[in-house]
Amino acid sequence: MSSPTRAVSVAVLCLGIIAISFGSIFVRLCQAPALIIAAYRLLIASAILLPFQLSKSNLPNPIQTRKENFLYFLAGVFLAFHFASWVGSLRYTSVASSVVLVDTNPLFVALFSWWFLRERVSRRVIMGILLAVLGGILVARADAGIGHDTLKGDGLALLGAMMMSGYMLVGRAIRARAQLVGYVFRVYATAAAVLTVLCLVTQSNWVHYSGSTFLFLALSALVPQSIGHTSLNWALRYFSAPRVAVCTLFEPVGASLLALWIFKEIPTLDKMLGGVIILIGIFLSIGKAQPMVASS
Repeated sequence: MSSPTRAVSVAVLCLGIIAISFGSIFVRLCQAPALIIAAYRLLIASAILLPFQLSKSNLPNPIQTRKENFLYFLAGVFLAFHFASWVGSLRYTSVASSVVLVDTNPLFVALFSWWFLRERVSRRVIMGILLAVLGGILVARADAGIGHDTLKGDGLALLGAMMMSGYMLVGRAIRARAQLVGYVFRVYATAAAVLTVLCLVTQSNWVHYSGSTFLFLALSALVPQSIGHTSLNWALRYFSAPRVAVCTLFEPVGASLLALWIFKEIPTLDKMLGGVIILIGIFLSIGKAQPMVASS
């Protein structure tokens, strides 16, 4: 099969970035608990991928070890808690704060790689992390004036970034051998199962929601999850990981503009300055590193 033209590759990458920018908007429009939203998003996304997974069932797959099967499970657990935390953050803080903070995952990937994998961290990465911390302090200071719940939302967004970092680090170990559809389907399905169990334990209402809520749940699974994340993963075949990572930094900008238009959320000067500093820090930290795709 011939490679797509550069124009087509760029168009698909842009489509993915625009699609993930709608993630936080659809969450805010859903009138349901965070765990329910996260569970439905991944259940529907898994259902969308199921036909593609079944169509590849006759293709030969490499034999998987117990360790690889455990890593699939672990990746799904990380993804489940990422969505549970990040979706929860949008109940307490603004779209701008939530998306900027959850997109700090490349910084946590760098830190975790240094702590657990003993990978070398360059001065550029260290400078990027320090800048991002400074930006985070500015965002937190601005949100502290709004109330305790807003800081809680910021904390949940940062926890979501940490969970996404764990997901990416585990993914490094298995993506080299795994087919894209098979990998994504298994991880999404595992995350959906984990969230379903959590919902069965903590939630009593699964179905009594408005039609608009179910519409936005479906759109959340289709647009940012299935179209957005799939487009970005497809683009990684034709662009370097750092380049895709830099492009995904548009997500906080796109999400903030959509929130300004739809919810009339006007960020304060401190929030805008903090967000810009965080994005600069992430840009510096990416360098030649592997981590990339945005979480929404």
